[in-house]
Amino acid sequence: MQTTQRILALTMALAALTSLGACSNMSTRDKNIAVGAGVGAVGGAVLTGGSAIGTIGGAAVGGVIGNEVDKSNRR
Repeated sequence: MQTTQRILALTMALAALTSLGACSNMSTRDKNIAVGAGVGAVGGAVLTGGSAIGTIGGAAVGGVIGNEVDKSNRR
């Protein structure tokens, strides 16, 4: 069961990273948010053993962090 969850998490991460290539007209801020959400989702899934709540929570936290990274670069 854990192998299936890991394969699913890896597949979802790959799909998220591949889809970012289609977002070439995004602003830097939007890209940071998307990357943060993707990395956060993968991290949340891994840390919680594939839990949907952990994945969604990780994506939310990662998106917020990605948004803040852009703000700190403007200072």
